[in-house]
Amino acid sequence: MDLAHILDLVRQHGEAVYAFVFAYGASHGMLMALFAGFAAQTGALDIGKVIMACWAGSCVGDVVRFWVGRRYGVTWLRPFPRIESGLQKAVRLIDRHYLWLPLIHRYPNGIRSVAGFAFGMSRMPWVIFLALNFVSAGLWAITIVSIGYAFGHLSEKTMNDSASNFGLAMLVIFLGLAWLLGKRLDRALERS
Repeated sequence: MDLAHILDLVRQHGEAVYAFVFAYGASHGMLMALFAGFAAQTGALDIGKVIMACWAGSCVGDVVRFWVGRRYGVTWLRPFPRIESGLQKAVRLIDRHYLWLPLIHRYPNGIRSVAGFAFGMSRMPWVIFLALNFVSAGLWAITIVSIGYAFGHLSEKTMNDSASNFGLAMLVIFLGLAWLLGKRLDRALERS
């Protein structure tokens, strides 16, 4: 399956794809947002709808995780002492730096999945979390979708239709590099 075929499938199922982007944004986000931005550049999706789906999904996903963390605390993690210990360390960090951590937690790969729980377990008030989460989700959606869109523009300028397999390989490499850089940032944050 080449990139052109994938983009044709996206065009055929446009509205369902936005729901998928929303759901994926609520759980993971970055790779799907990058690809959705790429697909928007090709005309397969509308960039405004992609940004809104990523923004809403990212925002809602973190609100749910915050609620779970606030409602259940660490009691539901007792069977997993390593995770509980890690989240308690994150909670202490959040209690000290709660005004800027919600603005950056989406970017390092893997941190976003647990940060929402830690925010909920912290002393951060709901109102502050909701405001920072809304702003952060918007900035994240615009940034990541725009990067995917720019990559699509770059690949369109440098490749022709006969090189679509090369374009798919470049997209995979780009997404792999984004994942690798996220992992490196995760490690750097763990060390600090």
